[in-house]
Amino acid sequence: MFNNIPKVKVGIVAVSRDCFPESLSVNRRRALVEAYEAKYGKGDIYECPVCIVESELHMVQALEDIKKAGCNALCVYLGNFGPEISETLLAKHFEGPKMFVAAAEETQNKLVGDRGDAYCGMLNASYNLKLRNVKAYIPEYPVGDAEDCADMIHEFLPIARAIDGLNNLKIISFGPRPTNFLACNAPIKQLYNCNVEIEENSELDLYESFLKHANDERIPATVADMEKELGVGNKKPEILAKLAQYELTLLDWVEAHRGYRKYVCIAGKCWPAFQTMFGFVPCYVNSRLTGMGIPVSCEVDIYGALSEFIGTCISQDAVTLLDINNSVPKDMYRESIQGTFDYKHTDTFMGFHCGNTCSKKVCNPTMKYQMIMARSLPVEVTNGTLEGDIIPGEITFYRLQSTADGRLYSYVAEGEVLPVATRSFGAIGVFAIKEMGRFYRHVLIENGFPHHGAVAFGHYGKALFEVFKYLGVEKIGYNQPASLPYATENPF
Repeated sequence: MFNNIPKVKVGIVAVSRDCFPESLSVNRRRALVEAYEAKYGKGDIYECPVCIVESELHMVQALEDIKKAGCNALCVYLGNFGPEISETLLAKHFEGPKMFVAAAEETQNKLVGDRGDAYCGMLNASYNLKLRNVKAYIPEYPVGDAEDCADMIHEFLPIARAIDGLNNLKIISFGPRPTNFLACNAPIKQLYNCNVEIEENSELDLYESFLKHANDERIPATVADMEKELGVGNKKPEILAKLAQYELTLLDWVEAHRGYRKYVCIAGKCWPAFQTMFGFVPCYVNSRLTGMGIPVSCEVDIYGALSEFIGTCISQDAVTLLDINNSVPKDMYRESIQGTFDYKHTDTFMGFHCGNTCSKKVCNPTMKYQMIMARSLPVEVTNGTLEGDIIPGEITFYRLQSTADGRLYSYVAEGEVLPVATRSFGAIGVFAIKEMGRFYRHVLIENGFPHHGAVAFGHYGKALFEVFKYLGVEKIGYNQPASLPYATENPF
């Protein structure tokens, strides 16, 4: 499970300006590695032993060494002031995600011969990175002792997983977006700017492949796995064989079409003709693949799939994609929320989708039919949703989106799913985010975001924000506190 995201190994390369004692960088690097391994264990980091980088030739030696060691992320560690040219060339020529941290002075008793001045060197490093147009993660306060820098590197891991994942990602999509559904339509140019590949297919291609998987010998085993997962929620056993056939179709397509890319996510078609042609809705299969670490968005939401994948890399857990769907009725708020939870009515809303959320993230998951589609279609072709209230707990609502004119925007908001019965259908939950009403108006509406939002199960706002900064996202919205007005907010 979750072999569809990177395993990060950070190469730590210490640097030194040649007019400063090299021993400062050597000893401080050793202390950093010891501090990291004492707190977080071995396996995530690699200490480059070849040299302390003082020159361009040292830079080449270090680069070759960390590549040989299998490092897919880089930490440039300023043990002293540092050589601004060589250290930023190292970052330039390393192809994966990189970060810069700097050593603090240890004691007042060593501020003559053993003063490193890395506090100053970090300024020159950041300036040179901008001169070279090199992206790098720099922590909020990037100067610290061995324990501080060890914590910074550990916080870098989920950021590095996401960036490395995007650098090796292919999005596979099927079919254009449904008619009258422009909300999730966006130019793909920004995918390439994020180093992401995309393969766009017709749903006819998918249907042809599905038909070829009829009587696949693996179907019974997949059905048995579905039965085990659903348990008492297996209310539509007659549809499981077709769903298993579809799941195998998608998994085989992924393996046949990933090309040179290591990781894959899917933006799938699910209506209007899908139900009548395939004979079911794909929601449950989408939920199962997402639970395997292969995010699948519905309604051919390409940037929704991209967002889900980023959250999967960061959280190393299943995510979901939900409509920011409906308001919480006032009587429900008064009865179940007011006085029990510290939220205003406008802080609450319901997140919903037909049934694409992983069963592990739903209370009492149950296989049902898609009620909205069944209003205009025979019920038997709308079977295949996984319904239930989403599990209570911390969440992060977020999205990365290209605008209609090709600009890259995003938002991040931390909150929770409340333990309040929704009394509704689908995969659905009562969500609460501080100042959601203002966020809804001045971030989501004002910036033209679609109604789909990705949900990570936990608070991951800090890492997501840094990933979006690393990608060069033009606007990163968040739920600003009441004391901080939005630029478009009426002050009167």
